[in-house]
Amino acid sequence: MREVRRLLPAENLLYFADSAHCPYGTKPTEAIRARAFIISNFLLSLEAKIIVVASNTTSTAVLEALRERYSVPVVGVEPAVKPAAAVSRNGKVGVLATGVTINSHRFSSLVERFGGGVEVLTQPCPGLVELVETGKHEGLEAKTLLHRFLDPILEYGCDTVVLGCTHYPFLKTMVQEIAGPGVTIIDTGESVANQVARVLAQRDLATPLASPGDESFFSSGNPVTVEPVIRLLWGNPDLVVEHVDL
Repeated sequence: MREVRRLLPAENLLYFADSAHCPYGTKPTEAIRARAFIISNFLLSLEAKIIVVASNTTSTAVLEALRERYSVPVVGVEPAVKPAAAVSRNGKVGVLATGVTINSHRFSSLVERFGGGVEVLTQPCPGLVELVETGKHEGLEAKTLLHRFLDPILEYGCDTVVLGCTHYPFLKTMVQEIAGPGVTIIDTGESVANQVARVLAQRDLATPLASPGDESFFSSGNPVTVEPVIRLLWGNPDLVVEHVDL
């Protein structure tokens, strides 16, 4: 969302945090699919003209089903295996992601298509999403977990690490500190924003740059706990999160 805002300053953004049902990384596909349909219906009721599935796990599980069901364009997220393979110097790439993403056919296909010539070492990271969701992404607990997940990748010699979950960029600074300056850290925010801009332009849906767009935040969770975290992550101490019981 941050990258979309930077690239498309005139667009109005609707953000739904499914905090009451987080994390998705250990849920069965059918449960993720049901949540994706419910949330998409809500966003479309607010006249959303494009849906960005800002979750690797959800994209892996239900992206094609969303595209089949809805007439608006749907942009998904996938771990940045292709750019990682392109920049790796020694041909060893580590991917941090959820178990659902790593074990999916979509991820396997991604590695088969774009991982030629490199070794891809995957690492599921239970617990990281929850730390970001509670705003504890800069503390000792996060550092301890990251060492547990990163150390095997670094010991194997990976010179490139993919942040394969949209929660993980909030941990990017700490990941880089642990990995060291010789390791390249890659996330997908910028490339997803570029794709959103391309799709809007192709469909003639882009808003002309006249005045800055606004942001509306919604959550299935309790605003008392969710709002401070979203304020912290978005960098706006005054934003308001509206509770929606979905």
